[in-house]
Amino acid sequence: MSTTKETKPIVLHIGDPIKHNPAIYERFASEFTVIRPEAEERQREPFLQALRDRKWGDFDAVFRPFWNTGGEMGRWDKELIPLLPESMKIYASAGAGYDWADVDIMAEHGILYCNGASASSEAVADMAIFHILSVFRNLAWSSLAARSGNPEAWTEAHKYATMTAHNPQGHVLGVVGLGNIGSVIARKAAAAFGMAIRYFDIVRKTPGQEAAAGGAVFVPALDELLGAADCVVLATPFGGSVLLDRARFAKFKRGSRFVNIARGTLVDEDALVEALKSGQLHAAGLDVFANEPNVHPELCKMRNVTLTAHTAGGAIETNWGFERLAMENIEAFLLKGKALTPVNAHLMKK
Repeated sequence: MSTTKETKPIVLHIGDPIKHNPAIYERFASEFTVIRPEAEERQREPFLQALRDRKWGDFDAVFRPFWNTGGEMGRWDKELIPLLPESMKIYASAGAGYDWADVDIMAEHGILYCNGASASSEAVADMAIFHILSVFRNLAWSSLAARSGNPEAWTEAHKYATMTAHNPQGHVLGVVGLGNIGSVIARKAAAAFGMAIRYFDIVRKTPGQEAAAGGAVFVPALDELLGAADCVVLATPFGGSVLLDRARFAKFKRGSRFVNIARGTLVDEDALVEALKSGQLHAAGLDVFANEPNVHPELCKMRNVTLTAHTAGGAIETNWGFERLAMENIEAFLLKGKALTPVNAHLMKK
């Protein structure tokens, strides 16, 4: 596609100005006409009205370089997406998750959605490793006791937390979703701890991908994986409904462990609390929650639950990568015809 002054594609930049990749943005801005609506224009009703009025013309792409700004208009859904110009063909965003966007409806309108999962894989996997170690070694109990300043609590943890703590080595890690992030978690867990990797996914990976993911072994049914794993890590996108409910927690190996660095809405948290209280689960490590920023009050009380504030991807390197990858996805698609990290390509009409 030509990028002369008269025919430059138009990119709608939603969110804050770029911060981390000025040289790439300079190139990006030379290739495209970039329009960045102000924060007031990005609120839901003003944004919808601007689309109806074609305020920003027939733009070709939407660019969202940060996960914490650019979402002021709310959900990209059946109300918003049909208002987009027919010229729009790609939405490239920061962030790994996309539960705030109906990517199936985007596909129906010929819009490719690209996420930033590959930019956050290392950071999210590192946090998963922290949670895996915590649920095996009872680190939440030990940390809370030490931080309490209470000598009795300290002594209790010192004496007894070790009685149910285990080394991860030799245990089975069950990964639900062996995508960009799940694969890195599996590789790190196998290399660092000597864990045996099993995984469930809707599509089996190639032998090369399985080998790279710590020698991961495919399990064809989710319930089978849950019953075989000593620790289950959830690393799959939100598909529109709860994945782990009471019936599913009953399928877990009794006394096993659970880590969620994916999406809180994948889990029935009341059922999770019941599983932890009953001993069906020994411990849980959670970076994500069903009703963020609110955390289930029962989870907050439990010393066998490690909690972090949805910061698994929160390394500065992730922010650099999100910003860069969003620009590179638009360049690759509009200038070369093929995006780098599409998530709904399989839903697009051929």
